[in-house]
Formats: sequence, structure tokens, C-alpha cells
Amino acid sequence: MRTTGDQQLLKRINRSVLLRLIRSQPGLSRARLAQQSGLTKSTVSALVRELLDEQWLNEASAPVAADGMGRPSTPVRLNEDVRVLIGVEIAVEYLRMVCVSLTGVVISQSEVPLESTEPARVCVQAARLVQGQCDGLQMKNLLLSGVGVCLPGAIDDDSGVVRFAPNLGWRDVPFLDMISSAFGDAGVPTTSIHLQNDADAAALSEYEFTANEGKDPLIFINCDVGVGAGIVLNDRLFSGAFGLAGEIGHTIMQIDGLLCSCGRRGCAETFIGSRVLGTSAAMQRAGQYLGVLVQNLDVLFNPRTVILGGKSCIDNPSLIDDANQTLATYAELGGVPISTLRAARYGLLAAAVGAAALTLHRFLRPLSPGSIQRVG
Repeated sequence: MRTTGDQQLLKRINRSVLLRLIRSQPGLSRARLAQQSGLTKSTVSALVRELLDEQWLNEASAPVAADGMGRPSTPVRLNEDVRVLIGVEIAVEYLRMVCVSLTGVVISQSEVPLESTEPARVCVQAARLVQGQCDGLQMKNLLLSGVGVCLPGAIDDDSGVVRFAPNLGWRDVPFLDMISSAFGDAGVPTTSIHLQNDADAAALSEYEFTANEGKDPLIFINCDVGVGAGIVLNDRLFSGAFGLAGEIGHTIMQIDGLLCSCGRRGCAETFIGSRVLGTSAAMQRAGQYLGVLVQNLDVLFNPRTVILGGKSCIDNPSLIDDANQTLATYAELGGVPISTLRAARYGLLAAAVGAAALTLHRFLRPLSPGSIQRVG
């Protein structure tokens, strides 16, 4: 039995190797795939046929001339016209849902007010939203490859338990199991379901779908009611031992400061969270504190790119300008280079698109935890 399991895992790994090559170099032939992957030609041929049958790939209508004196070859590409991904963002006040192609093109989007923050009711509302989207996909002959869900909290990747989501009022909620059951009850087609923190997901929207600027280390800072950071390090999301990595909104910036939603005082959220941005003075201070946060993350992780997103940054672009100025001042004083700091590519959709990207991210990394394959 173990041998069978090992063979199945090896097959999944080999499939992911081919898909990642095809993503980075669209139009490779089977011979080129074998050459660059190190797999045998027979293995590549069998796996490509399987991926074509499952409509993960398509091939050119006519062969193209091969290098040298060989026979013409048939290029293969991701089948972005058929395979799609769904992402759902659960925020404090709303639900956002997107449907995207395998290359990150947004096909459809929707936003509705969150009816309740009670976990079971959130699951029912999200499932209803996804089921409506699935009906539309079926009419268009599109295939759902998976659903990603993200929310503002610390999540245990192995169990899918939301350990701590202060702005939703949740602790130790078995959310992945709950939403999987809700999907089944709503009639959502059998698919893989993935759960992740919203800032982590937003980081994947940039890492998976931004060709030239999505290089790691990459950090996405999500500024909304809460403040969190998604960190991509060594081709993986860095979530820490208990899913708490990146909870920068609860780093202490002032001893005995204002009371935070987490129960502590002086957290970054009390300076940067959207609930405190009521005046121009508060806005300017928030931009400066945001710059301090970016500076601290820059020293810790030395990222290539830091992306600022979330409703606060999108509604108030001056936050990004002030943060950039603060960061530049620290860099000049220290005589060190700074990371690229820019706004989110997908704007308010970053977390939802990233939740969709989570399906692809984990499919291409077969050993990743944090998903359920719902059967029936």
C-alpha cells in the first residue's frame, strides 16, 4: 500500500513539474519538456496526454518546425480558456468572490454585505454565492479547478482551524471542515477547497499572477479594519509554526497605547487600521507608522518587493506615499538600499484573487497542507 501511495505522490510531483515549466515557458514541445524536466520521454508523453484529457492543457492546432533536423513538434500550453479558479474573501463587513483564469485574468466578480459573522452562517452565505457562480460556469462549459477561501485571522494550515480572528470574534473554529460541509449542502460541484489568511492569499495574487514582479521574497501588507502581512519565502507562503506569521497588526508599537481588538494595547492596528483613519492628522500618522512597519519587515526579510493593498491604501493613496517617504528616510539614514514599494495590482480584489491563486499554488506543490478534497 505504501508503494502505491509513493507512486501516486511521485506522479503528482511529476505533473506539477511539467505544469510549472509550461507556465513559465508556454509552447514547449514534449521533447523540450523531457529535456528541461529530466523526465523520460515516455513519462512526459503519458503525463501530457493525461493533462490534455483533463483539459489542464491544450495543444497547437498544427505542429511547428523543430530545432535542428528533427520532426515538427506540437507546442502545449495551459488551457486558460476552459479551466478556472474561484476565490472567496470573507471580510469583516462583506464577502467578495472572483472567478479567474489559470493566468489570473478576472472573468467575473461580485461583492455582497456579510449577513452575519457567526461561522456557520458565514459558511452558508459563502456556499450560496459559490453555487450561483458554478451554475454560470456550467452554462459556459468552464471547468472549476478548485475554490480558495481567505479571511482575516491566523489559520492552522494542517487542520484548517481558524485559531484567532479577533475582528470576526473567532477562536479555534474548524472552518475548513465547516465550509466544506456547507459547499456540499449547497450543491457545489466536487472540488478541492483551500483556506488561508487574507494577507497570505493577497500575496499569492502577486506571486502567482505577476510575471516579472512576483519574485520572492515578496511581502503583501493588507490594510483594512485589521492589518496583516503575507510573506512568500523560498517559493512557499511563510505562515509560522502556528499560522501567526505576518500578524503585523498586532505587533506592539507603543507600550500602554490604545486598546486593540486582540485585547492588548499599542498594536499597529490602533495606528493604521481603517477604524482610526478619521482625520487628516490620523491619516498622516498612519502613513508614517506604516512606513515603520515596512522598514522593520525590510530588515527582517530583505524582500525584493513590498506591496501595499487593502481598502485603506486603495481609498487613501497618500498612505502609500507617506509610507514610501518614511521608508526612504530610514534607508538614507542607514545607508542601505530599500525594497520596491508599490500598490496592489488587483486593488480591492487582491485577497479574493489570491484565494483563487491558492488552488493553483497548492496544486503545483503536492506536499502543501491546508486543503480538503470534497467527495460527492
